[in-house]
Parts: sequence; C-alpha cells; structure tokens
Amino acid sequence: MNELRVYPAGGSAPAAVVELARQIESDGGAALCAFQEPIGHKWHIFALLPAPLVKPTPFQRDLSPAHAKRMTEVMKKLGRYTEPIVAVRTESGEYWTPNGNHRRAAAVKLAAETIPAIVIPDPDVAFQILALNTEKVHNLRDKALEVIRMYRGRLAANPRAAEKTFAFEFERPHFATLGLIYEKRPRFSGAVYSPLLSRVDKFLNEPLADAFGEREQRAAQVERADELLNDLIARAKKRGLTHPYLKNYVVARCNPLTRARKNVPSCKAALESMCRALEQFDLSKIHFGEVRTAAAIAAASAAEA
Repeated sequence: MNELRVYPAGGSAPAAVVELARQIESDGGAALCAFQEPIGHKWHIFALLPAPLVKPTPFQRDLSPAHAKRMTEVMKKLGRYTEPIVAVRTESGEYWTPNGNHRRAAAVKLAAETIPAIVIPDPDVAFQILALNTEKVHNLRDKALEVIRMYRGRLAANPRAAEKTFAFEFERPHFATLGLIYEKRPRFSGAVYSPLLSRVDKFLNEPLADAFGEREQRAAQVERADELLNDLIARAKKRGLTHPYLKNYVVARCNPLTRARKNVPSCKAALESMCRALEQFDLSKIHFGEVRTAAAIAAASAAEA
C-alpha cells in the first residue's frame, strides 16, 4: 500500500483509519486520502471501492426501480458520476451504503467498476445515517420497514440494550410497530392509525429482547382494529357508501384521544378502546356529505402543513 495522504497536511491519521485504508487496498479498492470532516472533526477516508463489493445495508427500504431508472438516465446524460456515496466496511469485506443505494445501482447499471465513496470507520454510523436519509423521501411503508429491519439488526447484535437507546435511529416508536405489520401485509393502510399511534406508542425502557415481544403485541392489536375496520368498510360498500377517505373518517370517529386530551392512555388501553368503538360503530349514522367534508378539511390541512 502506498503511503496514505492525510488532510490537513502534516497531520497523521489514527491507527484504525490507517488500517481501514489498508483493508480497502487489500479489497481491490483505492484509499485516496484520509481527512477530518468539518463538523465533528472525525476521520473519514475518500476512496474508490470495487463496485461488486458495495451493497445496501440489510435494513433499509427496498430499491425503487423508478428512482434507480431516473438516476441511471441522469448519469448517462451527464456522462459522469458526480456524488460519492457514504459507506462502512463490514467484517465480511463488503461495504454497506446507508444512503447511496440508488446511485450505486445506477452506476452498476452503467458498468462502473468502482464507486467513489466516503468510508467511515464506525459501522454504527450506518444506522444513524438511515435516520437522516434524505436522498428519496420515505413514505410510511418504506420508513416502517426500514425501522423494523434496523430493529432486528440491533436485536441480533445487542439484545440486552434498552429499546429507547436507539430512539434516534428508529425515529418514531410506532414505525417499528407498523413495520411488523407491513412485513406481512404490504398493502396495509398504516397511515390510518398513525394519528393515534404517534401519540400513545412510546419507546420502551426494556431490553430489545423483551421490547420486541411488546411490539408484537401492539402490532397484533392494530391488526385486530384493522380487521374490524375492514369489516365495517365492506358493509358500508354494500350500502352504497364509498369514499377514499372513509377508513380515515371511521377511525377518527373511534379515536379515544378525542376524549382524552390531557391524560393520554397507554398504548394498550388506547388500542383496546379503539377496537371496542369499532365493534360498536353504527354505520347508519354516517352520511356521504360528512365524509366528503372531513376529507376536504384534511386535504386543506395537509396542504398548509
């Protein structure tokens, strides 16, 4: 390996960074320089990585074919690759990128042999970057699946760590709950339950091994509520009552928090209350005009947000 160039000039990189540069060279890449980034002054390596060794993290959302196709078209039109990815090296010798998967896929599609990358010595940063990923806006399903995959990764590596330790990475506790459902039911309407769950679903001060069981119980409660809701919607359709906002309207009417603004109940109690309200819901009291008005108000509020 050639001597590693270091910036600022005249400085010396830590031994761990020098070793990472050696591994990059051994893997068939090129460690071009080591530098300290300008915010926390932590050491990174700018490198050219062998394209076959660069992979997405196992936790993040799936590749979007449409977005990857668009990235490919842009790169092909420019005739150049302009934005390095971020990557961490794994023990297997692969390089995981938490925020450059679409750029990686586009470059591979265009037969790139190497991928320009900022390689970070700390593998845990991959989890943290996923929480800040802004390359492509997440929808709720994408985010929930990403979080539950990270959850499983953290659970396998450190089952005794408290769930709330990873609050930054998981971002919102109900993402993990909904992620368990999306794994089984990709077309699940999770957004219908977000207004309730975002207020009552909290991070747990329990080891991940125990907290995961609680997550499964919460997910089962949401699935029970969804079964009741779907039954109501099916009966409403037989009566000729159809509207894209109907699910949201019914759940909003059954949301127990509209009557508990100061003393918010536990997640379990709130979901039990919602299920009871759904079981007792009287479809005869719904009129199309009410649903249409509620949908218009919701759309106006979303536009102002």
